[in-house]
Amino acid sequence: MATEDADPIAPETCPTATGMPMLGLGTWQNDDAEQCAESVRTALEAGYRHIDTAQAYDNEDAVGEGIAQADVDREDIFLATKIWISNLEHDDVLETARDSLDRLGVDYVDLLYVHWPAGEYDAEETLSAFSELYDEGLIENVAVSNFQPEQLEEAVDVCDAPIFANQVELHPLLPQDEIREACENYDVEVVGYSPLARGQVFDQPELQAVAEKHGVTEAQVSLAWAREKGVTAIPKATGEDHIEDNWASLTVDLDQDDIDTIDAIDETSREVDPDFAPWN
Repeated sequence: MATEDADPIAPETCPTATGMPMLGLGTWQNDDAEQCAESVRTALEAGYRHIDTAQAYDNEDAVGEGIAQADVDREDIFLATKIWISNLEHDDVLETARDSLDRLGVDYVDLLYVHWPAGEYDAEETLSAFSELYDEGLIENVAVSNFQPEQLEEAVDVCDAPIFANQVELHPLLPQDEIREACENYDVEVVGYSPLARGQVFDQPELQAVAEKHGVTEAQVSLAWAREKGVTAIPKATGEDHIEDNWASLTVDLDQDDIDTIDAIDETSREVDPDFAPWN
């Protein structure tokens, strides 16, 4: 468990997946501008180097402000944002991606996602625009989010640029085995949002038992479990305590018995389930 007198955990301690830090700060629903900027600054100065936002979060300005305030070089930050479903027509992608860069105050983002395969999404039209942004150097990597295996296969087939990652809800109550297998088959990284199942992990006896065994929190166990699965986790946190507690998960080493215990959880819960989701 993180303590006030614990030695700081250096950024290079965080493992990477194809250059992407495997623990990042999520900013979904962090829509108080001052609080959002402060949480981003706090995370970066604590050691985080992966920040995730989206057009739909309405906080790109604040995220950019937090990056500007932090004593961390832009080149050392892996920054991701997402194009919302109403902006996925070809020309809208090109225009609104540039708007996102302006709001973030950066010349490029490291990762640009299709937020959902919904709304104005058309695989060929949408992803051709992403490829143009990639070729122009405005985005370092093309990614998708909330894609089922069949949508991922289509995206990989039609996109001229490589599909770098698929971001999906993923936690011990929704391990997404099928999607993780598909991503492995297509050499696509998996990024997990809501990795703490909106707090439900704290109530799971299996996670409580593993946490007690290691003297850490259920949140840290869940994040360590994701890492063992090869998943990059981006937990949302606003306060300094939670930001640092999540970061301290990098020191948690689970053994196979721990993994087996967590994998045996038979409760399933999906926290994000809009009507337009591809599984509905």
